[in-house]
Amino acid sequence: MKKAYVFPGQGSQFKGMGLDLYQSSDTAKGLFDQANEILGFDITKIMFEGTDEELKQTKVTQPAIFIHSVILAQTSGDFNPDMVAGHSLGEFSALVAAGALSFEDGLRLVAKRAEAMQKACELQPSTMAAILGLDDQKIEEICAGIEDDIVVPANYNCPGQVVISGSLSGVEKACELLKAAGAKRALILQVGGAFHSPLMEPAREELAAAIHAAKFQSPVCPVYQNVNASPATDVDIIRENLISQLTAPVRWTQSVEKMVADGAGVFIESGPGKVLQGLVKKIAGNVELKSI
Repeated sequence: MKKAYVFPGQGSQFKGMGLDLYQSSDTAKGLFDQANEILGFDITKIMFEGTDEELKQTKVTQPAIFIHSVILAQTSGDFNPDMVAGHSLGEFSALVAAGALSFEDGLRLVAKRAEAMQKACELQPSTMAAILGLDDQKIEEICAGIEDDIVVPANYNCPGQVVISGSLSGVEKACELLKAAGAKRALILQVGGAFHSPLMEPAREELAAAIHAAKFQSPVCPVYQNVNASPATDVDIIRENLISQLTAPVRWTQSVEKMVADGAGVFIESGPGKVLQGLVKKIAGNVELKSI
């Protein structure tokens, strides 16, 4: 049975995250201190002592989850993956854990990504909504049918759970139509904007330059990327898929299905919380689930 390590995205943060690691490992402490220097502010203080509101700021949330996820993997002692994948932001954690990026370069890219996404969110009011209990094809059809507004599927999280993303009016229209089509719930999410939609184009352009400037190396194992749910080891392909990720949907359901088809029997989550274990269980119920 192959081991697949998976890394969570935004929303899995919690107050006190990483404190146990900081206190129990000199290696972890060194990486946390290095993160503060790279970012230019004391992110560890917010992670360990900050309020939920402080942790929710995009410029804090994304680096915090990345830092926690990578340090967990790098200090686990037996990190030996056959394959890795990350959900949205988690793809950066996966790439660093698999040796495709250094911790420093990965953190700088994540900070740049958070800043660029925040700016894109401020350009146009936008949002996301979770759609429960409707098949993917129906959601795609309804979103595509709203021609005068921007609304697209953004996260294929697991069967029966898709997140849509777009302008405020586009998402509201889609929610009404999706409920009328039989969705059990259409829940507007408390997020900063329309992630993984065409409205992130300004952020994609900004991040592309930083990704091209960063030094990538071949990972120690295949990285299953969000954009196409396929394994990649070629540095140029990894780079282009990472750039496309900001405006394209996160194909998590398809990624997990592909990893299982390629022999993954154990999924190990590295990062705060157990969100991905819950999703993997709904996608592939017969695999073993663990946390670091």
